[in-house]
Amino acid sequence: MTILEIRIVGDPVLRTPASEVTTFGPELARLVEDMAETMDAVDGAGLAAPQVGVGLRVFTYRVDGYEGHVVNPVLEVGSQDDAAASEGCLSVPGLGYPLPRANWARVTGMDVTGEPLTVEGEGMLARCLQHETDHLDGRLYIDRLRGADKKDALGKIRALGYNDVAHRTRSSRAISVGSSFGGGIHGAGL
Repeated sequence: MTILEIRIVGDPVLRTPASEVTTFGPELARLVEDMAETMDAVDGAGLAAPQVGVGLRVFTYRVDGYEGHVVNPVLEVGSQDDAAASEGCLSVPGLGYPLPRANWARVTGMDVTGEPLTVEGEGMLARCLQHETDHLDGRLYIDRLRGADKKDALGKIRALGYNDVAHRTRSSRAISVGSSFGGGIHGAGL
């Protein structure tokens, strides 16, 4: 298994809707294993394939004792929760904002072998399912912010200092996981 480079806001792959997976086999299984290892190495709750430079509809998750992956997820959500919980993203390092999300969500999709599966949850798991599905649609959580929080986030991202934050994050991740952040194999040509 390999620790993959996590793409940072500004990378076009994060803004491009991912393609449906049509081929199931060892390459997909390896991608999912590498994504899970990468997510664990940086203490993430979820990781979508576009975040590692792969434009496919796949994500991994590990939240509140639930873990797995979903290929070609279709998301259903309950009504939006009025309470906003803090949300962040591995692709937007150093920032976190309160964001309302539905308290219940379900994704239906497939596993790496093409078998159907369903993941359903509340609270943090529901938030994760929504967040990761957004990534597959070319959307970041900061796109859902409103008012002062959105203005603050966009200002920090535009600031010259944010490039330094992104660089420090990449460097810190490379040291902490002892791997090839900045040059993962899946990010090189896909």
